[in-house]
Amino acid sequence: MRTILICHAADTFDREGLAAWLASFSQLAGIVILDETGPQKRARIRREIKRVGWLRFLDVIAMRFYQRLALATRDRAWMDNALNALRHRYGPPPTVPHIVASNVNDEAVVQFLRDTRPDMVIARCKQLLKKKLIAIPRIGTFVFHPGICPEYRNAHGCFWALTRRDLQRVGMTLLAIDAGVDTGPVYGYYSYPFDERHESHVVIQYRVVLENLHALEARLCDIANGLAQPLDTRGHASASWGQPWFTRYVSWRRAVAKAGAA
Repeated sequence: MRTILICHAADTFDREGLAAWLASFSQLAGIVILDETGPQKRARIRREIKRVGWLRFLDVIAMRFYQRLALATRDRAWMDNALNALRHRYGPPPTVPHIVASNVNDEAVVQFLRDTRPDMVIARCKQLLKKKLIAIPRIGTFVFHPGICPEYRNAHGCFWALTRRDLQRVGMTLLAIDAGVDTGPVYGYYSYPFDERHESHVVIQYRVVLENLHALEARLCDIANGLAQPLDTRGHASASWGQPWFTRYVSWRRAVAKAGAA
């Protein structure tokens, strides 16, 4: 099975760790590395403001500042340990063809995929893929979505499930990409015994991938061999979420502290 990984330049967990994991059971044919520009990041900010409004966006900014000041150091330490564990298990990142682009839908990326002829693409990126890109891999393009779909589509599904105390839906969804936002066929749900008292939502959404690599490998191979069918999600509630809010983070931590004191 020939695979392609799409990931962000700054995400070494994906760019190095998941690349080595993919190469351990498939022929990793290449990596698409996304290095976004300032205008792209500002456009994402404008979309979030349009979605939630200026007042709520201040809540988003407050969460970003708090995360940078209070959570980032511990999260980085966990990420370093996780990456070391992946290196120990799967070895160094493989040397394979790669392309660096700011937009996943650039014609250069499309041509790269056509040239490498993947059977399957694993997309670990924030950008939406257009139909012309989705149609290239023989088997399909799949995402490890941080959230249970369709209840927690779009961004930061683990955070929103935690803050809503929907603890049975803190996890990850393996799904095939279609034209919508996390609306494609679902091939599996994954979680682990997370510790919300000591793990941040960022650690939880990465660790749910780390703890389920063997299961994901088996499921992807089943899909490739025609042995897997999508799960029936008819009748499930569907909602699209966005960036974390500081006010919701505070309410979550209070709930966790209250539960611990009970």
